[in-house]
Amino acid sequence: MEKNTTPEPPEHIAPRFDYQQLFEYLPEGVFTIDTQWRITSFNKTAEKITDYRRDEVIGRHCWEVFRSELCRRGCPLSLCFETGKRQMDQEVAVTNRLGVTQTLIVNVNVLQDPDGTLHGGIETFRPPRKYDYAVPRPGTVFEGIVGKNPMMQSIFEMLPDVAASEANVLICGESGTGKELLAKALHNRSGRRNGPFAAVNCSALAESILESELFGHEKGAFTGAESRKPGRFELAKGGTLFLDEIGDLKSQLQIKLLRVLEEREFERVGGTRPIKLDARIISATNQDLDKAMRENRFREDLYFRLRTVPFYIPPLRERTEDIAPLVSHFIKIFNVRYKKAVRSVDPKVMRIFMKHRWPGNVRELERILEYAFVFVKGPVIFERHLPEIRDAGQTEVAPEEPMRPQGTSRDKDTVLWALSTSDGNRQNAADLLGISRTSLWRRMKEFGLT
Repeated sequence: MEKNTTPEPPEHIAPRFDYQQLFEYLPEGVFTIDTQWRITSFNKTAEKITDYRRDEVIGRHCWEVFRSELCRRGCPLSLCFETGKRQMDQEVAVTNRLGVTQTLIVNVNVLQDPDGTLHGGIETFRPPRKYDYAVPRPGTVFEGIVGKNPMMQSIFEMLPDVAASEANVLICGESGTGKELLAKALHNRSGRRNGPFAAVNCSALAESILESELFGHEKGAFTGAESRKPGRFELAKGGTLFLDEIGDLKSQLQIKLLRVLEEREFERVGGTRPIKLDARIISATNQDLDKAMRENRFREDLYFRLRTVPFYIPPLRERTEDIAPLVSHFIKIFNVRYKKAVRSVDPKVMRIFMKHRWPGNVRELERILEYAFVFVKGPVIFERHLPEIRDAGQTEVAPEEPMRPQGTSRDKDTVLWALSTSDGNRQNAADLLGISRTSLWRRMKEFGLT
């Protein structure tokens, strides 16, 4: 019998690989943190994007390095730790070592063992690419702006093209609709995003002070001018100047602003040397400028200079389909800020929100929910947690919630209470009981409640 000379296949030997080396060659910035939020690794691309060296950041808290507004509210890593779910394609504005603010696209996930032991988190980040902003998805959040309403979707669709231009923009809408948020979104997506965003409220300052605030002044230009001071036009160099409440600008300043827009230069108060304007102008108002022009309170030529591209943000009462996603958006933010685990509002609260006229718009909704977070203890916000809401004549007065039985979620009375409190909504009832919707369904079948 012929002997089989075919060699036995070698045993598979898993190659040893240093994953830190893999991180080094990735085209995106990568860093990891431990459970104390201290940075444990930082690759070369991360160094390039942030201008920090690895040895400068290892061991530091991540918020000390990235210095983002979201570090205080809505941090993607914090949401990931809380929910256990990865956060994908989140827009985050961060400030690098040189003090330059830039928008990054980040993805985060937890680092944990197969047994679920949490060791920290990992985040990748990169500057946005053109196609990141190509077609906004309905219902998503852009730079803190939430909108499923068709008018809001129209704004989202226009925003990338307008941001890429140098055109002057006029944003109109009631107080609290988010005009400054839209102005910041235009800045953050523009070619000037690495420059400053300088904002000035034209209604908050007296005319004499406002002129100095805008144009700056020379030493001795007026009593109290003890030194030279640059104005907002200079401070916005290379970036964006946001003129809020432009409708309150007095006649003389309107004339001076028009001259600046036409000649693209200005002089400091008390100065004679012209200074070139190198800033994009975005203005906003809650006034009816058509009426103001008819009453000769606002110059028509200035109006058309400011509104090369006009935006109108509708009030919240005209886009009620945005109330539910806004509530979810603010719940995520306040869960991080107040270290709570609220999942939803009670259906009766949502009905109150849908009937309310919202004179303060999105800002009013945000303040009402923040008030509720101060007092809520469980996963659901009930009417008793809300402040007194003005315009209450258009809201329902719901009876006080029935008291929860002493039993657990395995008791029929407790399940009945949750279903009654939630008006039969199984997901809200499951949230009240702290169980999954599937577990609730099994117990309803067990108790004959289906």
